[in-house]
Amino acid sequence: MFYLNALGILCSAGSTGEEVASHLWDHPQSGVIKTSRYSPDRALPLGVVSQTLPLIDHIAPRQDQSRNNQLAFAALTQIQDQVDEVIRRYGASRIGVVVGSSTSGISDGERAILERTKTSRFPASYHYEQQELASLSSFISDLFKTSGIAVTHSCACASSAKAIAAAARCLKMNVCDAVITGGVDTLSEFVVAGFRSLDSVSDERCNPLSANRNGINLGEGAALFIMSREPAAVALTGWGETSDGHHISAPAPEGVGAYTAMQHALARAHTNPQDLDYINLHGTATPQNDAMESKAVDRLVGRHVYVSSTKPFTGHTLGAAGAIEAAFCWLMMQDPNEEGRLPPHLWDRVVDPLLPPLKIVEPGTALSRPIRRAMSNSFAFGGANVSLVFERTSP
Repeated sequence: MFYLNALGILCSAGSTGEEVASHLWDHPQSGVIKTSRYSPDRALPLGVVSQTLPLIDHIAPRQDQSRNNQLAFAALTQIQDQVDEVIRRYGASRIGVVVGSSTSGISDGERAILERTKTSRFPASYHYEQQELASLSSFISDLFKTSGIAVTHSCACASSAKAIAAAARCLKMNVCDAVITGGVDTLSEFVVAGFRSLDSVSDERCNPLSANRNGINLGEGAALFIMSREPAAVALTGWGETSDGHHISAPAPEGVGAYTAMQHALARAHTNPQDLDYINLHGTATPQNDAMESKAVDRLVGRHVYVSSTKPFTGHTLGAAGAIEAAFCWLMMQDPNEEGRLPPHLWDRVVDPLLPPLKIVEPGTALSRPIRRAMSNSFAFGGANVSLVFERTSP
């Protein structure tokens, strides 16, 4: 097994694991807010990290001084002691960094270009490497002075889920003894404009699975784990990855690739579909994604397993979504959650008759026992599909 020993997280649902868990169960309401910060001509609901982020200019070279890496640093400070411990135990050369991001430092490049149009020069603080995808893994590796593998996966909305699967493979192949893994992504006008050009952004809170769903809310956040072979309360027991190659942005309508990814994850975990307690849906609230995923999940488990989309809590955090939603699964398997509370599905409860009925988690739903197994789905542009299976290993 590959254990998830520690978690650092912040997103619009909270700035620590405790805050996020409280937001999910004690105060289950959307974390998105309407703002024109990234779309001056139109206020949109976004999952914005509003807290002041720690400065990194004193610890990072200029090329790593981006808001994306500030977000990573804020998450990593929550697990600093645990990272230091695995470095002492295994040595810097045996610690890997395998993370996912789809935006990296684009927002910093965006601001630099705006200044250049006004002054004919880039700001002194700008370096083009800030927006390279490798910046995230390079920053984390440099921060802790590790010399193991350092990789950033970037395949749109499946990036950090793929990173978590790749981290497990690094442990399995004995490339590393511990891996810092997860994902980070940040908002920018460029990102918001890109999704607006696809007519996939909603003017209201996203409404997954509803007959009234009409698009996504974008968001940002970070979730970073320490993964190792050292036993902990939660393990990654299975992962499945497929590629549809159906369309550059639209999912394959029957969800065959999504279904196959879930099958592969369960097979690797030596788990049957009916043994799952919960599935965290990709659940973007776009007409095509929800239709495809509903078909795939219905084919896998019918109405026998609870499901929810947590996108209304965070917005769609793009390359960080898989890691943040894996973090939700991790949090619900921690003590104290002996009653087995599940992340609720926030929607208008208007059933779409064209979708197969699923067992949706309403606010307050609990299993009346600890959660044993959960699955998290991430489905990306280009047909990149990832499913992860987590298991609670403590009694």
